[in-house]
Amino acid sequence: MVKSVMVAYALWAAGGPLGLHHLYLGRDSHALLWMLTLGGFGFGWVREVIRIPAYVGQANQNVEKERKTPPTMVPPVSPVRFAGQVCVGIYFGTVALIGLNSLSFFYLIVLPLCVGAGVHLVSCIGQQTSDLQKTLTTCLITSPIFYGSALSPLPISLAASVTAAQYRRVKPPQTPGSTQKLGPRLYRLGLAWLAFSAPLGYSIFHNTTATLYYLSDCVAALLDMFWFLPWLRNVFEYILLIPYRLLCVLTGGGYYEDAWRKVLEILLKEYTEREKEALQVLSLEVEASLEDITRSYRELVKTWHPDHNPSEDAEAMFMKIHEAYEVLLQRHKPRRFK
Repeated sequence: MVKSVMVAYALWAAGGPLGLHHLYLGRDSHALLWMLTLGGFGFGWVREVIRIPAYVGQANQNVEKERKTPPTMVPPVSPVRFAGQVCVGIYFGTVALIGLNSLSFFYLIVLPLCVGAGVHLVSCIGQQTSDLQKTLTTCLITSPIFYGSALSPLPISLAASVTAAQYRRVKPPQTPGSTQKLGPRLYRLGLAWLAFSAPLGYSIFHNTTATLYYLSDCVAALLDMFWFLPWLRNVFEYILLIPYRLLCVLTGGGYYEDAWRKVLEILLKEYTEREKEALQVLSLEVEASLEDITRSYRELVKTWHPDHNPSEDAEAMFMKIHEAYEVLLQRHKPRRFK
């Protein structure tokens, strides 16, 4: 069926950030990317004002015209596509750090696979694709070098994007009647969206503390990269902290450390399940201060230290007390902001 430019523009205006126009044009990879990033964080959606006629033209290509493009032809390098691969790879990696960092072998397997999936998703947009196996292999090789770093998605995404660009190729042409019906396409897109959003949603609603602490650590680490240029660091700091400055205005605080602490106290008012268990281990109430936590920890350590307690459960209880203290200490850990 011939696609209409007017219909594509109407869908772009009505649901562009959700990829409705790409779904209409049969660009499922592009539609999924827009669903997961809300139209390429808004910038990609705006850019498509001038791109939609070209998208419609590609969708209306007949088979004879498609066969004129050899499948082995290497498409030209696109700086926009490369930048998109890097950004989406970092985005997927950040989401994994927030929602999946409790999994075993996270930094060795889970994180690089997530970053590679984001890079490859951008590689498959339009008439191009890339080698998924080589992209993921690059991620798995690069990840151990930056093991445990909050900024590890950046170098992993850069390495994967370079590999994806190196092995880029044109998608093979579709044969007549090979286009699938809308139902199965929506089903696959729905599963992909659920797989992406479910861990993130769980983390946001059930582990708010870890989510905010990770984001704040990323901001602090990013600002520390510009220590040699104080003026540039101040510019980045001002831009990155605009949302929190607005929150500080609502809470009646200033723009600096006191305001940050007040915002965090409001957002982190509820303890997570893990923190509640830690409070029970240390025999503390919800209102316990850092001094109370430290005092209880020292008393329990003296009681359950294996050198002083001959009980068989002493060592296990000693480790449990120490882990509980680390959990609560993380909650009360001061943040570095100006």
